[in-house]
Amino acid sequence: MLEIFPVNSPQPHSMVGDKARGEMNAFQRNESKETLFTFISAGDDPPKGDFSLQKKSPAFDSRYVLVCLPQKLCGSNYPLSIAFIVVNEFCERFSYYGMRAVLTLYFLSFFHWDENLSTAVYHAFSALCYFTPVIGAIMADSWLGKYKTIIYLSIVYVVGHLIKSVGAIPSLGNQAVHVFCNGDIFVLARRVLSMVGLFLIALGTGGIKPCVSAFGGDQFEEEHTSERSKFFSIFYLSINAGSLISTFVTPVLRGDVKCFGEDCYALAFGVPAALMVLALVVFIAGSGLYRKTPPQGNVLLEVCKCIGFAIKNRLKNRSREIPKRDHWLDWASEKYSKQLIGEVKMVTRVLFLFIPLPMFWALFDQQGSRWTLQATKMNADFGIYVLQPDQMQFLNPLLILVFIPIFDLGLYPLINMCKMNFTPIRKMATGMVLAGLAFGLAAVIEIKINETDMPRLVPKESLIRVLNLAKNPVQVTIQDKDLFQQPVESFQNPAEYSKLILNGEQQSLHFTLQHQGLTLAFNYTVKEKSVYSLIVFEAEGSLSSRLITDLEAKPENGLAAVRFINGLGQDVNLTIDSKRFMAVQKNYSASEYSLLERDIYNNGKCITETGEFPLELGLLDFGASYTVVITNISGGAVEMWKSEDIKANNVHMAWQLPQYLLISAGEVMFSITGLAFSYSQSPASMKSVLQAGWLLTVAVGNTFVLIVAEAAPMAQWAEFVLFTVLLFAVCIIFSIMGYFYVSVDPEDLEEKEEKRETSSRGNMIGLVTQKTKL
Repeated sequence: MLEIFPVNSPQPHSMVGDKARGEMNAFQRNESKETLFTFISAGDDPPKGDFSLQKKSPAFDSRYVLVCLPQKLCGSNYPLSIAFIVVNEFCERFSYYGMRAVLTLYFLSFFHWDENLSTAVYHAFSALCYFTPVIGAIMADSWLGKYKTIIYLSIVYVVGHLIKSVGAIPSLGNQAVHVFCNGDIFVLARRVLSMVGLFLIALGTGGIKPCVSAFGGDQFEEEHTSERSKFFSIFYLSINAGSLISTFVTPVLRGDVKCFGEDCYALAFGVPAALMVLALVVFIAGSGLYRKTPPQGNVLLEVCKCIGFAIKNRLKNRSREIPKRDHWLDWASEKYSKQLIGEVKMVTRVLFLFIPLPMFWALFDQQGSRWTLQATKMNADFGIYVLQPDQMQFLNPLLILVFIPIFDLGLYPLINMCKMNFTPIRKMATGMVLAGLAFGLAAVIEIKINETDMPRLVPKESLIRVLNLAKNPVQVTIQDKDLFQQPVESFQNPAEYSKLILNGEQQSLHFTLQHQGLTLAFNYTVKEKSVYSLIVFEAEGSLSSRLITDLEAKPENGLAAVRFINGLGQDVNLTIDSKRFMAVQKNYSASEYSLLERDIYNNGKCITETGEFPLELGLLDFGASYTVVITNISGGAVEMWKSEDIKANNVHMAWQLPQYLLISAGEVMFSITGLAFSYSQSPASMKSVLQAGWLLTVAVGNTFVLIVAEAAPMAQWAEFVLFTVLLFAVCIIFSIMGYFYVSVDPEDLEEKEEKRETSSRGNMIGLVTQKTKL
């Protein structure tokens, strides 16, 4: 479609003017789950756009040009190109959040890192994702333009996903285990692939973050402000929809689908990779429909240069003879205009308020790390559905979509009706308090979870218990140890483990067994920081015993552990399910532990010399450890006794719901309000600087978590309490800073500055005229 515009009339252009920026601000007041930042170029003059043709022709008046307008959706004022942008954003957010949802458990289970290292690497990746948007903004505004930046960095994004998926294929290492160095080289290769993939993903997702939303706004004509505002609402909805669906679906692909007998991380990363490929294809498909504005220069660089010059100039002029200036930024006046310096002053006032904000993000982003790890130690059975521990993260985007209309249409108007001055600073402080309370609840839940944990062992300590598999009670005595005061009944469910204090790293202990008037003695060597079971049984008419090693901690990721003791006089082959087989020798030999998903196992088989018999184990619950003793085969069935060595997880995962409610409500009050407030306090040309500052608060918050996780390891409940206390302290500091902060209207300040400059110019003209008359 072609239209003719006078040269001096407003032409369609990209969203860089003040009015367009206002639309972005309105959108960002409704933004929560994903920070949609627009790095705006320096200067307020609207670019002409690379789609305008200003070629003179004899057939046309020189005051007119031809402008190619974009195609519309169904006769509306919505450009067809925005459909491609919205679909692209949905797929990209699905890709990012789906991959990140399973990342902590990937480090824990696939690489066998401990919880602290897994948490540290997770938050290092998250921090990098919020540092790189500055790079993407500079590339878009100063070099490539938004369109090419999105294309190039999306390709980097896709390559990162593909490398990450390949690194998660377990067979790459397992096939090489028998060939080279027990597979160490290939395990290292997988880790390198994963880290390289994560780096490229962080560069890609962070780099396109400041470009996509702004590029969508560029597609609208200046007069279609209402349509642009609705577009940003749809854009925001696509972000939360992608996050909500992916955080629910990807953990299912990981846990419910098995690859090579393990959790299928390759599929869990592969599906997000496919969605990112689709996002890139969709975006390129709309290439012919886009408005593409050329780079205009980045105001963020100008601000940094201005601040740097002011500091450098001030350090050079430290002499007392040099007159002082009203503000330290005034030392940049030798090189930069008063308007730029005045705008930078307004921005630094708001950036100063940003200093305490990283602590909120330090707590908020632990939903994908510490809270997910906490969920692995809980009961996930909801009756009709068993939830994966990393699926709980889907509650945050779901609650955000629910809370935004409730707060905007219900809570805030109600507070205003009560004549309460609920200022933006107070809203943000309230959000901090809610996040702190959420972590306080997390600490309480962690303490309850620890009640079913194994005691933490220290040097020169071990744990021991007795399993009496004989027909009569047995009195067990350990020399120089005051343990087992009462006889142990036959097949008595074992009590709590008893603590053994050793005199070194290991010690030989003398055991005495009294059974039906007979006394027998045995010696066993016990090592520190180990857990043992003393099995007492009858063999060939006399009493005997065996010391076996137990698990030292709960099975990871909510798995169940089971081992077998064969009390028969013949070897047996056991089948637990269609994939797990084991052979157990006769005369009370014990098998190794097998890790299983929580389930009911009633389809097993016990194969002996005399035949094949059904084996029904019943429920093997979350986090529990079991010992199953096969005692006899009678009437075509296996007789057995099942003991619970480590108690199952008895705290239900639903108890995490209150902490998700609190932190999601805190996000709505903190993040959305903070964005709206900071935008209202900055000049239109400086909003990109605040966007960069806001992103950096998220990055710094994640950096703080990885430092705590690695530098100051502590009990998990204590770490939750530490973060709670720190956030409350920061909230008090932020409230004091906000109390002394005086809100300003940047537009009023700009108008006053313009009037002052106009008045000054008028006086100068008058002086020149009088001089001429003289």
